[in-house]
Order: sequence, then C-alpha cells, then structure tokens
Amino acid sequence: MLGWSITFLVVAIIAGVLGFAGIAGTAAGIAKILFVVFLVLFLLTLVRRAAT
Repeated sequence: MLGWSITFLVVAIIAGVLGFAGIAGTAAGIAKILFVVFLVLFLLTLVRRAAT
C-alpha cells in the first residue's frame, strides 16, 4: 500500500512539473488517501501485536 502511495506521489510530481494540474491533483489526492489507509492499517497491526 505504501508503494502505491509513493507511486501516485511521483506521478503527481511529474504531472505537476509538466503542467497537467488536473492529473497532478487527482494523483496527489489518491496518494493521500492510500497513505492514510496505510497508516491506519499499520497502527491497527501494531496495537494488535502489542495486545498479544
């Protein structure tokens, strides 16, 4: 999941540099969502492993 987030971030940066604002904004939004999902799952895993 983190890999996909980084991929979309790179796509957003490249699209922004090339002037594709719409694509850059969409890719950045997807990257943010994936990163938040990754963080939530990571924290849930840590809490679950700490409880056992």
